Amino acid sequence: MTTPSSPEFSTAARAPLKPFADTSLSALVAGFVAMMTGYTSSLVLMFQAGRAAHLTDAQISSWIWALSVGMALCTIGLSLRFRAPIVIAWSTPGAALLVSSLPHVAYSEAIGAFIVCALLLTLVGLTGWFDTLMKKIPAGIASALLAGILFEIGIEIFRAAQFQTALVLAMFFTYLAVKRFAPRYAIPATLVVGTAVAGALGLLDFSAFRVAFAVPVLTVPAFSLSAVISIGIPLFIVAMASQNVPGIAVLRADGYQTPSAPLIATTGVASLLLAPFGSHGVNLAAITAAICTGREAHEDRSKRYMAAVWCGLFYLIAGIFGATIAALFGSLPKALVVSVAALALFGSIMSGLTNAMQDTRQREAALVTFMVTASGLTLLSIGSAFWGLVAGLFTQFVLNARRA
Repeated sequence: MTTPSSPEFSTAARAPLKPFADTSLSALVAGFVAMMTGYTSSLVLMFQAGRAAHLTDAQISSWIWALSVGMALCTIGLSLRFRAPIVIAWSTPGAALLVSSLPHVAYSEAIGAFIVCALLLTLVGLTGWFDTLMKKIPAGIASALLAGILFEIGIEIFRAAQFQTALVLAMFFTYLAVKRFAPRYAIPATLVVGTAVAGALGLLDFSAFRVAFAVPVLTVPAFSLSAVISIGIPLFIVAMASQNVPGIAVLRADGYQTPSAPLIATTGVASLLLAPFGSHGVNLAAITAAICTGREAHEDRSKRYMAAVWCGLFYLIAGIFGATIAALFGSLPKALVVSVAALALFGSIMSGLTNAMQDTRQREAALVTFMVTASGLTLLSIGSAFWGLVAGLFTQFVLNARRA
């Protein structure tokens, strides 16, 4: 098998870039599903935070525009540059943090806090210390972290089956049938059948859909110590712990050895430039990235970068139309969205669990990592991915010390 560290992959990486030749229907659909999963899972948090802070519709639309443009340009640029499926996303934990913290500071001061967070991320990327840290994480624990992150999304299809049984079963059986005879087209076929069945069941509602372009709104930043402490520093911590660490783990688990320093530095600079327009920060993606790094995106690992490129293009379209994208996704039944995402992640979950249990010396630590990460544990406003990694590394250290 060709891996990004193998001579064959290195030769491919040095070959002329041929995005049109390297793309495929499965890559396009993987990119679309990744974008759709990212927006439907947490876009509502931006609206909730914006409404709580009494922002205008124009400011909220600009916020979504800034995030979308930043994600699009970074995803497309980095994926083409490193010939790897590098997906960028907004910080969902960061958006959740803003729901409670944004109403308590002036919006201009929140923008200043976003800038401080972006500067810290850029500094981390430029110093390169993050690469050193990631190299110390055992492969089994990294794979278990990936499986734990994706597990919660993966089981959503079975939860959805309780409420939309006919729709979910039609999608599941379609996935199995097409996977048996034409694996590359399993997800595209499932998406088409799911949409058709949802329409037949009357689950598609486009009554609230309208087309409108987003207009960027510039806010002059102001800086205050209280805003930096309550928003800037926490945003930086959750971005690193809940986004960048698992994001790199996803790439490593699927064999991509892309250096993390330029990725984090690029997202830091993009966040810095777009902060005055409302962006609270763009970081490495984990769940949506796994949709593009898995075999469902493309059989040839060296060509999966095009799934991320398509995701970036869909980000750009979403950004141009701003809040319109929320109305579009609101027209689709939640069961359809979560089921497609879950099925698209099956391969990555299997791969993560398999790799996590290969080394007998790491199995217990990998199991602890998986269980804590999959639990959804949140402490100190930091998500389970970080705590799963901490628990796994601690377990590995204790067991190794005991055996020594």
